Amino acid sequence: MGTERIAYKLVRWCGLPWLFREVLFRRSVRILTFHDPAPDAFRRVLGYLHRHYGIITLDDHLSGKPLPAKPVVVTLDDGHIGNHALIPVLREFAVRPVVFVCAGLVGTNRRFWFKHAARSGSSEGLKRISDAERLRILAADGFTPLHEYDVPQALGLEQLKELASVADIGAHTLFHPCLHQCTSTVADAEIVGSKHVLEELLGHPVDGFAFPNGDYSSRDAQLVSRAGFRYACTSDHGFNRSGGTFLLKRISVDDSGDIDALSVKTSGVWALLRAVMGRQRLHGEHPVPVEHPTGTHHETLTNA
Repeated sequence: MGTERIAYKLVRWCGLPWLFREVLFRRSVRILTFHDPAPDAFRRVLGYLHRHYGIITLDDHLSGKPLPAKPVVVTLDDGHIGNHALIPVLREFAVRPVVFVCAGLVGTNRRFWFKHAARSGSSEGLKRISDAERLRILAADGFTPLHEYDVPQALGLEQLKELASVADIGAHTLFHPCLHQCTSTVADAEIVGSKHVLEELLGHPVDGFAFPNGDYSSRDAQLVSRAGFRYACTSDHGFNRSGGTFLLKRISVDDSGDIDALSVKTSGVWALLRAVMGRQRLHGEHPVPVEHPTGTHHETLTNA
């Protein structure tokens, strides 16, 4: 067992997660982010959440209606083809998550650029340069966004439609660029285009958006609002008060199904420990200041 897993286990059983969950943040809305969990791992996750939290939909949170104690929302990012295999698990626990998909990859054999870049370990570095430079470097390595490969990485059209029977579908841009590294023209095309493509495929409005990699600027938040989305999710770590619609905070959870890690992160203890250790930038925090377009209040763990 690795050091990190041992640490999660020790923290979980010291009682702090119980205190945070049952007392300090009992009324705060947690929005969890997953990506491509295996069905067995996801079943462990939903089983734990079902026992210890009140699982709600994101629409429940946005509606302003009374919520159960310890409310938690489940989301998945990117639209990986493996998400289709989660349908029986979602039906088993009667959980309706939001799946934010890259509309330019759905129904194609195109690939996620970050998976291609991960082969050489360059994925993180490519997120910190301009979008044009990122595409130039990827092209030199044999990758282009529109290239069709032998095997799909994203959901097929029929898989997406079947998933939409048990999940709400949101947009995650067309091709998953880091929006704050894009020109205004490219960012707007990625945001507006993803909404239009998904609405045409599904035949109904697509209300939700999630910022790729969690990075955004005030310009990007305004473009999302202007495109007609009803809400937007970041990867800024924290809880949400009822009534917030834009720049919703989320808690990133890995796909392993490790219940010790899930307990520590979902309760809010993880963020506190990171703050105490001086790690100021939590996963997914935006790199530039933003203006909240709705002026709504969001509860942050570091200020709790």
